[in-house]
Parts: sequence; structure tokens; C-alpha cells
Amino acid sequence: MNPLLLVSVAISFVSTFMLAKKWIPAARRAGLVGKDMNKPSKPEIAEMGGVPVLGGIVGGILFYIGLNTFLFNNISYNLVLFATMATVLIIAIVGLIDDLLGWKLGLSQLQKPLLTIPAALPMMVINAGHSSVDLPLLGVVDLGLLYPMLVVPIGIVGASNGFNMLAGYNGLEAGMGLIIVSSIGLVSYFTGSAYVAVICAITAAALTAFLIFNWYPAKIFPGNGFTYMVGSIVACISILANVEKLAIILFIPYFLDFLLKARSKMKAEAFGKVDAGGSLKRPYDKYYALPHVVIDLMIKIKGRASEREVVSFILLLEILLAIFGFFFYLY
Repeated sequence: MNPLLLVSVAISFVSTFMLAKKWIPAARRAGLVGKDMNKPSKPEIAEMGGVPVLGGIVGGILFYIGLNTFLFNNISYNLVLFATMATVLIIAIVGLIDDLLGWKLGLSQLQKPLLTIPAALPMMVINAGHSSVDLPLLGVVDLGLLYPMLVVPIGIVGASNGFNMLAGYNGLEAGMGLIIVSSIGLVSYFTGSAYVAVICAITAAALTAFLIFNWYPAKIFPGNGFTYMVGSIVACISILANVEKLAIILFIPYFLDFLLKARSKMKAEAFGKVDAGGSLKRPYDKYYALPHVVIDLMIKIKGRASEREVVSFILLLEILLAIFGFFFYLY
């Protein structure tokens, strides 16, 4: 990998950092704030953190495309890069609409996935990915047109909406995204998909810059624009690098969270019940989200559960899954 490509990564990090720094006071002035439900005082925090992250990722990818075109005279991957960026932009717009209207006017659980379907079109029309997949019991099967027409949209819609579920705690969404994208990037690099690894590095840089402001105590919340966007990127890079199995492994916490939320018919909140000292307790008699399980687990281990400890535990679980997935693919 050419060292000059690291400039794209640096642009992504610096752009996201500077945009987030400007966006936080601007969002507060515009009234784009949300209550931090896991804090005793319920402070108001700037919302829609997907805006600066989108700027950083798009800036980094465009610079990478420019290097490919004018410096390296290599345009072979530009179509795929533009398709990926188009998917990110479309789904980010949907997420931002959800941020602005969702809790006020109400987007139903059916409307949300339907609105994310158009984001899959750029990857579908360029026939991105590999139609030959290794299926359990059946072995390697060439799905032909079924892959771009069925697998690609299901993957992008499923990942974008799934990544939106495990959320609501300082640093959780950005931390999970950073681990997942970095893991896929490493596997992509070692399996010969270096250009996908660059996309991952650009995204990871933006997530790292955002995490500086989103880590406990958060100064900015990600919002649906962020979660939909990161989920779609995970789907795109998994398709391009042909590592769909790795993505499934890394999404195990999201599958568990979905099953728990399904018990409440998707009506229960993932937030904890916070006391005056900042400790969290399970808010319901039953478990309706993965963080609820972790809260009880931390209380049994340490006698109390803080937001930072709950997030750190879930991130540690994701790191262990990433390590397993890495060796599963490479060894």
C-alpha cells in the first residue's frame, strides 16, 4: 500500500475532528439536542453527530479517488468507490431525516427499513461483490443475479438498521463501529483487497476523531444519520472484500440485542435506570436489551454498574469476536 494513501486517512480524521468541534456549538444553538438519559441530571447534548463523520469520510474517499486518478493512473476501483460513497450519502440522508422527524412526527418500524432500500441501488447496479458464496451444507454456490438483486440489498438494509439498534450509551456506537470496520479492514488487507482496507482506514479515522467527543462524558450524540451510515459502510466493505461471514460474526451482539428487544415488540428502551450517584440498574423486570444484561452482570461482579463500565464490557466482547473472526478467516 502506497504511503501517500495515509494522507486520505489523515484528511478523514482532521476533517471529522474540526467539523465536530464546530458542529457541537452550532447544533446546540439550533436546538438540535437530546437528553443524556444515563446521567442523573439528564444534561442536553448536541445531536446529529453523523454530519461531521459524513464530511470526514466523504473527504477522505474523494482524496483517495483523486490520488488514484491523477497520481497513480489507476481508475480501476473508482467506480466501486463512487458506488460506495453514493450508498453512504443516500443512507446518511435517510438517517438525518429520521433524526429530524423521527421522534417528532414518527417514522414507523416498517418505514425505516423501506427508506433505506434505495441506498442499496448503487452497489446493485455495478454488480458489486462476488456472486459465489459458501453456504452451510451446500458448499460454494454461484448465486448469479440473485446476489446483486437479493443478497446485496438485504445486506445493506439489514446492516444499516441492525447497527442502529445497539445504541444509547456514550461511546457505544462509535466504539463498536471502530472495532468492526478495523477488523474487516485488517482481514481485507491480508486477503488481497487493499483498496477495501483503505476505505476501512478512512472510516476508522473518522470514527476515532468522533469518539474523542462521544466518549464518556459525551459532548455529542451520533444520531440515526451516524448509525445508518456506519451500518451501510460495514455492509459495503463486507460485500466488496467477500467477508460476509466475518460481518455476521461481528454482528452477534446486534442479533442478541434484536432478540431481546423483540420480547417487548421493540417498545422497550435500552437506557438504564440511573440513581443520584450515576450508577445504573436494569429498568425493567425482564431483559429487553443487551445493555440490561450487562448492567446486571456488572452489579454481580462489582456491586455497581456505571455507563462507562457497561460500554467497555460490550466493546471488550466485540474485540474478542473480532479476534476470533480474524483467525477464522486467516487460519
